[in-house]
Amino acid sequence: MAILNEIRPVVAFDAFVWLLTDPETEVGCSPLADVPGLPELPRLIMLKYLTPFNRWTQLKAPVARMHESSGARLERSLVWDSLLSRYGVADVVSVVFRSRQGCWGFLDLWRINASEPFTESEAGFLTSIAKYVTEPLQLSRADTFKLASPTVPGAGPAALILSPELEVRAQTAETDEYLRLLIPPDHERQPIPAAAYNVGAQLLAVEAGVDQHPPWARVHLSQGVWLTLLAARLGVPERMANAEIAVTIEKSSPTERLDLCSTTSSPSSRRPRPATAEPLWLGPSVNRPRLRYGSEQGRALSMTSEVASSRNFRVRPSGSNSVPSPRPLNLP
Repeated sequence: MAILNEIRPVVAFDAFVWLLTDPETEVGCSPLADVPGLPELPRLIMLKYLTPFNRWTQLKAPVARMHESSGARLERSLVWDSLLSRYGVADVVSVVFRSRQGCWGFLDLWRINASEPFTESEAGFLTSIAKYVTEPLQLSRADTFKLASPTVPGAGPAALILSPELEVRAQTAETDEYLRLLIPPDHERQPIPAAAYNVGAQLLAVEAGVDQHPPWARVHLSQGVWLTLLAARLGVPERMANAEIAVTIEKSSPTERLDLCSTTSSPSSRRPRPATAEPLWLGPSVNRPRLRYGSEQGRALSMTSEVASSRNFRVRPSGSNSVPSPRPLNLP
């Protein structure tokens, strides 16, 4: 959260979605968010993936503004027209964190009931820091391969069954244990399978012709253990449109781990840091604090490792017209 607290004095916002992605498939796997409307979370994720307008996989520049890109016609965005408009969202600025090795995540900042959209100067600031966020995100993934891998819970793969609208209909016993380890929920709350929603939503996007990346993603569980989530339709081909979606969760194969390790540790990604930079410390655990660069932009990036390892939602009451202080809820 520290990096968002550093951004806020320069770029004011009322809600945000920060999603880490699999660098190869660009599918989301680990979220951090403060958004209104928990009951509509599956729908929000589904619409985000089905919206080609300013989609993170299609951005040519690191930053795009919905109000500016649409010529003030926000209804051109499916997710705004179908959902965000009901929450009074006036503009969304999207920042993609991409290197030559892949896409490491994206950040959406929302303005709610605001009189002014995001400005060109605010977009310029976000553009200037995007590259300084991307490298720590990539290197924090690489650091997980230095950790010992304990035994993964469960005897085999876990699975969820989702409706075509991404509602959970059934799951295996092992699924709950995996989800609780991915993002421990508060108190007695049931874990919400946000990573499963993301791969399921990507499957819908592929079927709709919005994007062609495959519907799977790898996510770091803990202590060097990586999981692979994969979505596929159930049923016969002629009934695929209304068929349920199966999402499997299993330990990443040696090939998948090797491929990811090679991508995250690519020597070409390690550009020289400024001579005035403070020491960059990334180990032994990705959730260790203080990740800093010496440049002015780098001061906004303290605790980037927190973003790389956090998987928390902060959810506001549905239907609220005000913008209350965030109330933390731990969800997957």
